[in-house]
Amino acid sequence: MKTARLIPLVLVLLLATKCSMYATGPFNSLYLSNSLGQGDMPIGVYYYPEHWSPDQWERDLKHIADLGFAFTHFAEFAWASLEPEEGVFTFDWLDEVVEIAHNNGLKIIMCTPTPTPPAWLTRKHPEILSVNSDFIRQEHGSRLHTIYDHPVYLHHTRIIVEKMAQRYGDHPAVAGWQIDNEPHFGPIVDYSEFAEKQFPVWLRHKYKTIDSLNFAWGTAFWSQIYNHFDQIPLPNANRAAQGVNPHHLLDYQRFMMDRLAAAIRFQAGILRENISSGQWVTTNYAYFKFLPLSDPFRNRNDLDFVSHTMYLTSGYLNDEGGPLAFRLGSGKELAFSADLAASVNGYTGIMEIQPGQINWGAINPQPLPGAVRMWVWHTYALGDAFVCAYRFRQPLFGSEQTHKGIVDTDGVSLARGGKEYVQAIGEIAQLGTAGKHEFLSGDDKRRRTAFLFSFDNMNDIENHRHHQDFESWQHVYDYYAALKSMGAPVTIVQPGDRVDPSEHPFWVVPAYQQVNPYMVDQWKEYVRRGGNLIISLRTAKKDTNGHLWEAPNQQPIYDLIGARIPEFDHLPLQYPGTVVYNGNEYPFYRWGDWLDPQPGTEVLAHYGDQFYEGTATATYRKLDRGSVSYIGVWSNDGKLEKDILNDLYTKAGASVYKLPAYVFTGWRNGHRVFVNYSSLDYELPLESGQQIVLGEPTLKPGQVTVVKSEK
Repeated sequence: MKTARLIPLVLVLLLATKCSMYATGPFNSLYLSNSLGQGDMPIGVYYYPEHWSPDQWERDLKHIADLGFAFTHFAEFAWASLEPEEGVFTFDWLDEVVEIAHNNGLKIIMCTPTPTPPAWLTRKHPEILSVNSDFIRQEHGSRLHTIYDHPVYLHHTRIIVEKMAQRYGDHPAVAGWQIDNEPHFGPIVDYSEFAEKQFPVWLRHKYKTIDSLNFAWGTAFWSQIYNHFDQIPLPNANRAAQGVNPHHLLDYQRFMMDRLAAAIRFQAGILRENISSGQWVTTNYAYFKFLPLSDPFRNRNDLDFVSHTMYLTSGYLNDEGGPLAFRLGSGKELAFSADLAASVNGYTGIMEIQPGQINWGAINPQPLPGAVRMWVWHTYALGDAFVCAYRFRQPLFGSEQTHKGIVDTDGVSLARGGKEYVQAIGEIAQLGTAGKHEFLSGDDKRRRTAFLFSFDNMNDIENHRHHQDFESWQHVYDYYAALKSMGAPVTIVQPGDRVDPSEHPFWVVPAYQQVNPYMVDQWKEYVRRGGNLIISLRTAKKDTNGHLWEAPNQQPIYDLIGARIPEFDHLPLQYPGTVVYNGNEYPFYRWGDWLDPQPGTEVLAHYGDQFYEGTATATYRKLDRGSVSYIGVWSNDGKLEKDILNDLYTKAGASVYKLPAYVFTGWRNGHRVFVNYSSLDYELPLESGQQIVLGEPTLKPGQVTVVKSEK
């Protein structure tokens, strides 16, 4: 190996927090859709030629095209087939299938194969293998077992990615590139010797002096003071008798996120150097809730867009909870995944979604008949530029043998889910909206909502919940679900993003704990310009070092919300308290702020019992041209928050839907789509003049109704 070809790790890490040197292409949602085929939302499917006999490739790819699929997906796990020995490359087979796909009119998403390095590489360089929190080194035979940013791995990554990009970087069938697959460190947190050496490098870059670090981490507590950076260990709960320093842990989580972002940036740079300007670059993030150290916003300037992945019936996701929920999956998590991914660069596509039963979930049920078709329609309603099914053929060997494909194990017969995909392809084509990409009706624009969210904030809360049941994702999901039940389009925004009230009349800030004065000033300016700001509990409790303020609790937002927050309380689940809003009582136990409203601030809700009965817990005030609301309690089922949001939006002049939980709607190109993930029938709130073009006015579980509508 020529060390001159290595990019020094320190440089890679330092670049992780800066803008990319490569500009993203002149793409948008319409360009993306058109690059993958004809139609409003092209639908494709994964195909693994290396799993099948070469004499079946022509049959299979022709079948994919004949069924109406517009594109296919190659090579993400094929490194050993492309470079079976170090420096020996065998691209003939991939050349052949690329041409077969091209000849059948299929576009291709080409993938870099870095999640699965070949055995010759991991055996020769075991130092590239990641280490889990029990200090067990990961081994060959799985995936996501490497240290993405190790110089040796970067060296070999450059070679294979460069070879592929030079070979297919101007091929007319290749629409774009996917970097890696669901990028994250397999053990989530890497505790390798390499990480132990590099963490102090990252810390030196961030803090410059050890005194600055000691202040930021509060190391005077428990005599943790460091004399120099090389004394600092990796924060590991398995080696901390009374828990790790929370500031130390949060910085290590930031370090992990920067490392992954740097590795993605590294591959994006290689691709940009070698592919044509017409090909795009993405990667597919998955399960944001379960992979909180994979932050797509860190690569906002490196990728043309972020794609996402979701398997809905795994049993690990939030669903409606009714008797059919396990067969219908979590529409809420699919929606949040799409909205978050689209918010990075303005648009997204779903790179993996199941066509039937999966194999790695909790119980792996059969989807309810119609559910697969509903998932495709839901992605359409969410504005995804494309859909890619995982996968065409059910594998006969390996770890996913019972993961259903579009076709059954004979490789030919359409599976039930495959038939539903084909049905959805035909139905979407019949809308006659090809070439159009409009995603907001007039009513949508009046209820469009910015939603402040960052992985850094979520990690900080999770590191110290303060109540064992304060699950930060559930708190976020309760607000998000309420917005979706109202039909509100949601844009996920980051700290520092400017929000224009003319584009987003509402801005929801759920439990945003770490703030700086600039953020508070930004919120004030948004409200002065006419925006409606809605803030929930815990917001502004700490500064960006994670320190409590040397001031009254949450003081930075007192002038904004028009109230003081002197105390807060937690209760046990079996003895909840009550909150009164509009004469109705709501139970709570996880968190409750006590508010002391100032003159001119209206009390929305107060406590109905406990020794602080009558104390305010939710407030509203007008401020210049806008309004500020503070909701300082988390109700048991999120119903209080939903009711307050409905009233606040209506008060501000926005019309809202009042859909039951897990019934969703979205508007696209003059059509309003309704989908039902609940276990009950729902009578749609149709208006005079609206015309049903698909489905029925009674929306049954797992079904779709499409209404021609300008509203």
